[in-house]
Amino acid sequence: MKLIQKKIIMNEEEMKRTLKRLTHEIIEKSHGIENLVLVGIQTRGVYLAKRISLELKKITKKIVSLGILDITLYRDDVTSISHQPIVKETKIQFDVTGKNVILVDDVLFTGRTIRSAIDEIIDFGRPKTIKLAVLVDRGGRELPIQPDFVGKKFPISKNELICVHLKEIDKIDSVVLKEKR
Repeated sequence: MKLIQKKIIMNEEEMKRTLKRLTHEIIEKSHGIENLVLVGIQTRGVYLAKRISLELKKITKKIVSLGILDITLYRDDVTSISHQPIVKETKIQFDVTGKNVILVDDVLFTGRTIRSAIDEIIDFGRPKTIKLAVLVDRGGRELPIQPDFVGKKFPISKNELICVHLKEIDKIDSVVLKEKR
């Protein structure tokens, strides 16, 4: 299978503006940031959560706790992915009980990753709320999961893919639509 780039959905400046807008929405809809924690889903959700955290600090002059979540072992398809899945770091060094948790991920598709993330978060305690922030919602849900904060809705077909590139990993910030051929 070959991936062909079809379109740039967001460039670096558009991503920056989108994350700034998402951060303002999080503050507004959360009625401030007291009791708020961010949890980024490995891999790109972690970097996006860090960026939102920095933006929150710029705006509010307060630091929000930040966690890292790897949902690999919570997936319902873990055995179909690989016989030896690669498990990355989960690092939540704060009590989630009674907190307003914002899960952060790059692309929302079927909802299965988010279901796994919710299961794992609840193993750490009982949050007051769990909300979802995503950079791109591509549609195609298989589970009744909807984002609370969306950078961009961009419905695509099954033979298309949204690729999020981040400077921290890919040396460039962009969101690209690719087609499987």
